[in-house]
Amino acid sequence: MLRTGGARLIMAQRAWLLDASIYIFRAWFSLPERWHNGDGIPLNAVYGYAGFLCELLSRVQPAPHLAAAFDESLGSCFRNELYPDYKASRALPDDALAFQLQSCRELTELCGIPCYGSERYEADDYLASLARLAKAKQLPVTVITRDKDLGQLLSEPDDAWWDFAAGKTVDIEQFEQRFGVRPQQFADYLGLVGDSVDDIPGVPGIGPRTAVGLLAQFGTLEAIAEDLQAVARLPLRGASRLPEKLSTYWPQAMLSRQLARLEDKVPGLDRLPEYALSGEHIDAVVDFLQSLGLGGPLVRRWQKLAAGLQHS
Repeated sequence: MLRTGGARLIMAQRAWLLDASIYIFRAWFSLPERWHNGDGIPLNAVYGYAGFLCELLSRVQPAPHLAAAFDESLGSCFRNELYPDYKASRALPDDALAFQLQSCRELTELCGIPCYGSERYEADDYLASLARLAKAKQLPVTVITRDKDLGQLLSEPDDAWWDFAAGKTVDIEQFEQRFGVRPQQFADYLGLVGDSVDDIPGVPGIGPRTAVGLLAQFGTLEAIAEDLQAVARLPLRGASRLPEKLSTYWPQAMLSRQLARLEDKVPGLDRLPEYALSGEHIDAVVDFLQSLGLGGPLVRRWQKLAAGLQHS
């Protein structure tokens, strides 16, 4: 078993689903531009992500079902067809960051990890689709991420949301304690409160406490709509004004839920991939890092991982 600051995770019989982009951006934001390639392009994101990936692999082996998803759909996702302002406040990567994003994906592929991403679907949608395939095999899921939206993938007691960098895991019960709603209600919750990070509008004037109270009483947005007069009688602050507010912004609430809900049937993704890390994979990673000018301690960490594989 693996202890991660929360629940204990049973190792082999589990699907490990990596939200790769969020850890690339974490490295890009948190590390100084101390490392560069021969053309002077910064490599801080590559350096940080490579160290993270090495540590992750060292902790989850063996991992016969491990996959990674990358965000490549900013501005072109199917959600932008539904709502053009979806994630509109986010800037597209410049050339230097785009180089690092591609390098991190190449690094992941050199590890032999099945990788997913496209211009139409977000990483979250690929991870949701992989989670559905894992459930079909009766495998618990651990999603490795810092993104609260992926809490929607928690459907069984053994499932876990793992913030690797913080060393924190969350299960279904802990998720409900944190947000006040069950994972399967989270898209409805965001339909009400919105999400400024993703430019999802929600219903103006409805905050987390009100949304939790509504969903605790009614369960879903549809159930709320069926009895708006009952909403006015709830022991919530400003309850008498809620029916008019919900009625006025109901199309926006439904659209917001649609934007927040994960798509778990990405076309063409119909098989849970298998995975096995080998010494050949690590040799390829070492060669790649050295070609970028990233040697020293980082390479030695990967070589230590390879030595551990030989003795396992």
